[in-house]
Amino acid sequence: MKMKDMTCLVTGSTCGLGEAIARLFLSEGASVLVHGLAGSLAWDTGSYAQSHLAYGDLSDTDTPRRLVEAALDRFGRLDVLVNNAANIDRANAANTTAAVFDRMMAVNVRAPFLLCKEAFPALKQSGGCILNIGSINGYCGQADLLPYSISKGALQTLSRNLADAWAAHRIRVNHFVLGWVLTRNEYDRKLLDGMEANWHLNPPADSVPFGTMTTPEAIAAAALYWCCRDSWPLSGNIIELEQFPLAGRNPPKRGSR
Repeated sequence: MKMKDMTCLVTGSTCGLGEAIARLFLSEGASVLVHGLAGSLAWDTGSYAQSHLAYGDLSDTDTPRRLVEAALDRFGRLDVLVNNAANIDRANAANTTAAVFDRMMAVNVRAPFLLCKEAFPALKQSGGCILNIGSINGYCGQADLLPYSISKGALQTLSRNLADAWAAHRIRVNHFVLGWVLTRNEYDRKLLDGMEANWHLNPPADSVPFGTMTTPEAIAAAALYWCCRDSWPLSGNIIELEQFPLAGRNPPKRGSR
């Protein structure tokens, strides 16, 4: 078991990608604080003796402290922090109000920073690590994902900065840059966008060249490596997890040979 005797806090883990990460960590022997918004979907966390469920809105500045305290009170230590939770509301330049922008930054940047800050003493003691879940939108993003894209760019800078600043304390900080991942929420969102039922069975070739959507389980497997001792002492890495190169990409044209 790769995470035996380790304690992990995974935000946004009542469903989707966070759930896949939490489930895999639990299966590998970890104790996991599962987090989500009140009323969010919750899987069978009660069937795992080494799991604990905590709710909290990350736009509340007190939630990061409460989550770290809950992990320490329940398990006595903290080895891994995964900042996965994110606000993914859509907005372009014209309809991004100050309130929309502030909430996006509060959840996607301020909360991960405060969680890192609150977890610092425990992670320093355990020689632990942080994994921040970013997005390819942090490089540029779509027109209707302006505040989200800004927040993911800021999160990447946070990851690099803390990796540099906290290396002397033997705390590792790494960052995932994710492409298109098939979660239940993503499936439903695309239906609202007008895509047909079961669209994921024949996804757009220019975005999914292998013909099969990337699953949360594939990302969770990568998270396991970067959060367990197998990847020690690697830190400060920006890991792109996509089905095609991002830098210098020239998408193949339909019908070309």
